[in-house]
Amino acid sequence: MGRKNAFYGQSGGVTAVINASACGVLQTARQHAEEIGKVYAGRNGIVGALTEDLIDTSIESEAAIGALRHTPGAAFGSCRYKLKSIHEHRAQYERLIEVFRAHDIGFFFYNGGGDSLDTAFKVSQMGAELAYPIVCVGIPKTVDNDLPITDCSPGFGSLAKYVATSLREAAFDVAAMCSTSTKVFALEVMGRHAGWAAAACALAEPGGGGSYVLLLPEVTFDEERFLSKVEQAIERDGYCVIAMSEGVRGPDGEFLSASRLKDAFGHTQLGGVAPVITSLISMKLGVRCHWAIVDYLQRSARHIASETDVQHAYAVGRAAVEFAIAGRNAVMPAIRRLSDAPYRWDIIEAPLSKVANQEQLVPPDFISADGFGITEAARRYLAPLIVGEAYPPFRDGLPDYVKLQNLPTKKLTKEFTV
Repeated sequence: MGRKNAFYGQSGGVTAVINASACGVLQTARQHAEEIGKVYAGRNGIVGALTEDLIDTSIESEAAIGALRHTPGAAFGSCRYKLKSIHEHRAQYERLIEVFRAHDIGFFFYNGGGDSLDTAFKVSQMGAELAYPIVCVGIPKTVDNDLPITDCSPGFGSLAKYVATSLREAAFDVAAMCSTSTKVFALEVMGRHAGWAAAACALAEPGGGGSYVLLLPEVTFDEERFLSKVEQAIERDGYCVIAMSEGVRGPDGEFLSASRLKDAFGHTQLGGVAPVITSLISMKLGVRCHWAIVDYLQRSARHIASETDVQHAYAVGRAAVEFAIAGRNAVMPAIRRLSDAPYRWDIIEAPLSKVANQEQLVPPDFISADGFGITEAARRYLAPLIVGEAYPPFRDGLPDYVKLQNLPTKKLTKEFTV
């Protein structure tokens, strides 16, 4: 194919380490200047490709690119935009080819979760069906940890470290005040269908003593059994700490926190199960409760990121470029676990066809028999993912993050409306 330029896009909800993957892509591409020319980043992901809003990353200094490794957010902007199939919306794909051809783009890197990896897979199909030579590699990212094949999803380890730390600290607060004040603290974390984030909260309690109660989407909420579990914890320890996924469902299969709103992917918007649950506890058990929804904080807390997670994120970015220049199309670099203790891992190749739009839920053998905790097998899996500290540099008491210039490239095609 000869020397070609590349497109890189970030998509979906951000993580504390998605920019570490961007760093891996950009630094590795610069090391392979004979195969890859410029790397154009799409402003707001695939939307930037469709509207020809491209950022020339070659303008950025080596220091700025290197600083992405410790900067949260999405340096080039993200989006929630899902391409339809070629047969449903051929014009979109013809537009992509028009933009790619105008900028001599032969490599496509897309960094995101299941829906985003579906976009990468569809672009690879576009190349085959519409006879445009392009190598497409998806780069895994999601705090939900629900991608198949890969041992874990970059972004999850840092979220897990943050929520477990936050819950452990809150538990010390509640334990100190429970004799005269609050007896229950509930933390709502992300997780629509997969309860990995809530499961990770159990790491906050060494040995799983019982004061912590988990509510996972994989386990149908049973009001009577739940209230009994909470009451037992209060009677034994004086307090109870609860971690719950936003996607907790009732016996009717409906989300307890469902709203009538939809996101850009057509998913029901969630958020607010914590006040529902704590109101139930207060009404039925007559105890004082406090709750918190960590929301964006859990996915953007770079100040307490997992070093293991940062290494994962950078490695999949680097591997994506290496796969691409080797001609590996419609694939994703995946993390393979070699051992738990010590934690050892490497990178393997996974076909996008087996990753896109798939969800990896918390397996039954990771969930305790009563459904309110995790097993030792789950602890062995989760524990290595939060290990290590990767503090960003600090200035005047606050993290010192980089903000790129993100200068637009001159448009060479006609205007296109998404």
